[in-house]
Amino acid sequence: MIIYLIRHGETTSDVENLFGGTFDDNLTEKGREQVKDLVSKLLNKKIEVIFSSPYLRAKETAEILKESLGREIKIVEGIKERDNYGFLSGTSKAKAKIEYSDIYESFKDYHFTIKGGEEYEAFTNRLSRAFNGIINFDFKKIAIITHGGPIRALFREVFKFGEFSGDLGDCLVAEIEKTDSNFKLINLDGAKLEKN
Repeated sequence: MIIYLIRHGETTSDVENLFGGTFDDNLTEKGREQVKDLVSKLLNKKIEVIFSSPYLRAKETAEILKESLGREIKIVEGIKERDNYGFLSGTSKAKAKIEYSDIYESFKDYHFTIKGGEEYEAFTNRLSRAFNGIINFDFKKIAIITHGGPIRALFREVFKFGEFSGDLGDCLVAEIEKTDSNFKLINLDGAKLEKN
């Protein structure tokens, strides 16, 4: 099976520098254009189905792909972004850095959980279950539209590819081959992995 693991396009919270997480924002006009560029990369890949997070930014990305690829979208709750920011979701990062400086610095550790947020272990368990459900379908080539947090966690915990260096790009595409219980990274466009 070939998996095209994709991050959504640019969002309104990216532009406004807000904490995302469960903040259900839309793609910007630039984000829509990014997805149209993405279509040209995926047009001849023979993708059979598109799996998408339920959040608007992912669904809008999936819808644009569907228009060009002519493939069904399946919404999968378990691949949505982690509720990492709790009550700070949708809040300006600049404001949070001043008013909640201790919490703001703690977000650098991906294990950190804000009060009322989703524990990292619960998040990775939820994500792993959803991902295993997706790859149990009998398809040869699939697209999964999700978010930065789930992509990082899959690379770290499921694929064992390691950590990314720096930010993940809008419309990042990771082409991954699954054989039996192993995963092989074929191509990565929109991010770089840390060198071991």
